[in-house]
Parts: sequence; C-alpha cells; structure tokens
Amino acid sequence: MNDNFCPAPKFEKIVLGADACEFCEGATREAVNIAKKCGSKLYAVAVVEVNPEFESLAPKAVEDIEREVHGYLESVKRQAIKDGVDFEIIAHRGEEAADHIVAEARRVGADVIILGRRGRKGIKRLLMGSVTANVIGRSPCSVLVVPRLAKVAFKNIVAATDGSAQGDAAAREAIAIARKMGAKLSLIAAERPVAGGFAELSHLVEAAKGQGVQAQTANPAGRPFEAIANYAKEAGADLVVIGSRGRTVLQKLLMGSVAERVVGLSPCAVLVVKG
Repeated sequence: MNDNFCPAPKFEKIVLGADACEFCEGATREAVNIAKKCGSKLYAVAVVEVNPEFESLAPKAVEDIEREVHGYLESVKRQAIKDGVDFEIIAHRGEEAADHIVAEARRVGADVIILGRRGRKGIKRLLMGSVTANVIGRSPCSVLVVPRLAKVAFKNIVAATDGSAQGDAAAREAIAIARKMGAKLSLIAAERPVAGGFAELSHLVEAAKGQGVQAQTANPAGRPFEAIANYAKEAGADLVVIGSRGRTVLQKLLMGSVAERVVGLSPCAVLVVKG
C-alpha cells in the first residue's frame, strides 16, 4: 500500500469540528493527515458554545475560551501549512456547535466532516457526545468520528450492513476505499436474526470481487452494535464503515440507534456514510 494514496475518490473539502479539548486530538491529527494525502482544503470550524445569559455575566470567561481554542488551532494551522495543507479557521460563537458545523459543511460543499468522539457537552446516554450525535444526524455528507488515540491507516476495514439500502451503500463505500488502499476488508451482517435470516452478503462479496477486493464475511453473535464493535476490536480494524440509518431506528434519536452505539463503543474510527 502506498501511504500517500487518498482513501476516497473525492475528499476535496474537509470540515473539522475543532476544539482544544483532549477528546478532539485524534480528529484534528487525522483530519490534517487525510487532507495532506488527498490535497484537500481543510476547514476547521471552531465553535465556542455560550448562551446569552452566560455571555453577559462572564464575557471575560468567554473570551478566555475563545483565546484558548484559537491559539490551539493557530498552532495546528502553522504545522499543517508546513505540510502543504490548505487550512482555514472558521470561528463562531453560539448555543449549539452542531448548528454551525453542519451549516459550514453545507456552505463549503464538504465531502466529509471529521469529529472527535466527545465534546464539551458530552452526555451519558450518548457515548460519543451530543455535538457529534447531532452533526451525524443532520450532516449533508459522510462523517468520520475519530477517538482520541485512534489512527486511521485505512489498512484493515470492517463494513457492517443490515441489508438496508443505507447499509449496502456504506458497504460499497468500504469496498471502494479497500480497493484504492489495498486494505483488508471484512463484511459483516449487523442485525438480529429475523424470519428471513441475516442480511445477505453474497452480492456485496461479488461487488468486491469485481473491484479486485477479496472480502471475508461474518455474522457475529450478539446485539448488533456490540457485535460490530467487538468484531472490529478482535480483527484489529482501524476503520468501521456503517450507514447512518438502518431498519432499527429510534425516532427520538437523530441517527440510527445501531450506528449511534457503534460510534460510541468502537475502539477505532467510524465512518458514517450518508445514503
């Protein structure tokens, strides 16, 4: 595999949901690395989350936070420019960071959004953090979620499908990445057994063969999100690829319940493909 290859056919514009928090280190690092490989324009969207009351009561505290975030991003920008990356910082102040990240992705026509798994407003029921969950649910493009210590080498990929159109679209995206990067690819059926059995994988195996990719298959036992995360860990995967919605969608969530939990539990980066 040539490490200089860009993993996707089109990663011309990348939006990074940027912050100075420790949970965002992996996302920032990998966003710069991918932009360097792909020759992408990288937009770092920094949002200081404040409400009008807090802003009026503690304006200096808000300014201190902004200074910290911008100082961190300026240091990242200097190094990125040295590496040949076209890096732009976009600053916002507002109540919902997700609103600004999604809006900027639409404005610039982003091909992918890259986020850390937790943000300053992480809540217990969403292991990934509320900002990340909201961005994935509303994003106009695919979203790559990177845990703090994860490195995305695009060498060992696990793609999960429940047999839905969204699941198969994610699997085909994984096939395309595996072909381009010469990566190992595992296709797994991610759903509870039903009358018709597990998701059929043979058509995806044939699609992979048609692109010169040898894919292994598996139907791991257990609840879908646990099965996917556990399989990825056991396989030593550096990337999981899933669809944004499947057959088991909880209406109260902005994304498929399985996808939401996979992002929260996965030991490696997760690419959520928007169908």
